[in-house]
Amino acid sequence: MAEHETGRTAHSQAVSAPTPEAWIKTELARHPQRPYPMDFIAALFTDFSEIHGDRAFGDDAAMSCGMARFHGEPVMVIGNLKGRTLKERVARKFGSPDPEGYRKALRAMKIAEKFGRPVFTFMDLAGAYPGIGAEERGQAEAIARNLLEMSRLRVPTIATITGEGGSGGALALAVADRVLMLENAIYSVISPEACASIMWKDASKKQQAAAALKYTAGDVKLLGCVDEVLPEPWGGTQNDPEAAMVLVDERLRDHLATLRGLPLDTLLEQRYTKFRNIAQFYTTA
Repeated sequence: MAEHETGRTAHSQAVSAPTPEAWIKTELARHPQRPYPMDFIAALFTDFSEIHGDRAFGDDAAMSCGMARFHGEPVMVIGNLKGRTLKERVARKFGSPDPEGYRKALRAMKIAEKFGRPVFTFMDLAGAYPGIGAEERGQAEAIARNLLEMSRLRVPTIATITGEGGSGGALALAVADRVLMLENAIYSVISPEACASIMWKDASKKQQAAAALKYTAGDVKLLGCVDEVLPEPWGGTQNDPEAAMVLVDERLRDHLATLRGLPLDTLLEQRYTKFRNIAQFYTTA
């Protein structure tokens, strides 16, 4: 009897716990063949003319900004660059911008404001680059400045999270009138690996951290941090990029038309109110 019980215990321990849905979506968000921000920009916009440099330090290879046309209308588009090959990824710091990247993005936004052009941003990044040089050149200040200036831009702004939306690195491009998020994307204050390292001193508990962080599209939508979750083709955008592009294009057109119909003062007031009320919660005794 004792041997039977021991065998049953060993068997139960051998059966692994099911993979949390949040981790499944995390792996989809990080899929190496998933379309990157510049893939969306290339598919949805025409006549892209890139703007280089922040006029202060340099030109960040991890951030791309430029004038373009969206269904014939002149707009400004901004997106981070990750790269497909190892050489490209190293050069672009795996898509994590330096301060000059955020300052270049802000410079582009101010140009758009000057000429009355809507701003579209696309994000797929784990976070801002954490290197010593980035800190020396004011990474935190650059992100904070973007948050402030985006909150009061006097043109319509639409942000789309296509993969990972990591921490302040993503938020610096996402203080927008409309924040859209693909179904299998994630939007979080911290990566699950870093969270597990802090909370449990063990990065291998990343799946547990992913579930606890509540950073999937559905969870983030409930908190009010995004305005719309965009469905993806079965299995993720990498399985049918063209279908995904068509859907994103349709939703961007609808949101832009809505924002274009608002008086400027109303647009700014709605943006302010939205971000003042994001993620509120109440507790009772």
